[in-house]
Amino acid sequence: MDLLKLVAFDPEDLAVISCHMQDALLRVGDILYLPKERRFVIQTRRFDWEAATPQRRLTCMHFEHVTGVRVRGIDQTDKDAVLNLLAISFDERDAPSGTATLIFAEGGAIQVDLECVEMQMKDIGPVWAAESRPSHEELPQQAGRV
Repeated sequence: MDLLKLVAFDPEDLAVISCHMQDALLRVGDILYLPKERRFVIQTRRFDWEAATPQRRLTCMHFEHVTGVRVRGIDQTDKDAVLNLLAISFDERDAPSGTATLIFAEGGAIQVDLECVEMQMKDIGPVWAAESRPSHEELPQQAGRV
């Protein structure tokens, strides 16, 4: 497969990128907020869900028009800690502004406040075999829920 490059300009585009980024691994040290440039950048090891055999790709993504970033449940001093990205969501405030939330396993999250959605995801480097395909255990159904 060729290198993947996707751009998001609205919440629907961001949802597509979220699907491709599910289970991407990253180190805390690979997260960068550049307030003067109003940019938020992350380098990941994306799991390639479309590949025939389990593999990961070096992938970067960045948000433009960033007005602020908040972090919850992530030790920012442990630069070698590995995070597992589960999803990227978007909550619109006063259109087109809103907050993109990167949701990680173990309860961590990063909220990126945006003037508008402008985000890019791009495979930038090598591909290597992954040990296995990520799996997600189904949550037990709660009593009384259909």
